[in-house]
Amino acid sequence: MASEATKTIKVEGMTCNACVGNVTRALKQVAGVSQAKVDLRTGIAIVTYDPFHAAMDDFREAIEEEGYTVPS
Repeated sequence: MASEATKTIKVEGMTCNACVGNVTRALKQVAGVSQAKVDLRTGIAIVTYDPFHAAMDDFREAIEEEGYTVPS
């Protein structure tokens, strides 16, 4: 059984629930992600994933492809 990790990611540029849906969908499409929860009010995404199949660079790329920003 693979061990899972959790990553908290700040996401900038979200203004509505459609934005939350876009970011959630993008993160869930990353290979190895089992769960993604995005909060509009805090601008935070919490991702549960298999660290052997996904990493922060994958999450950043998925979010930025949707037009949002992940600050360094």
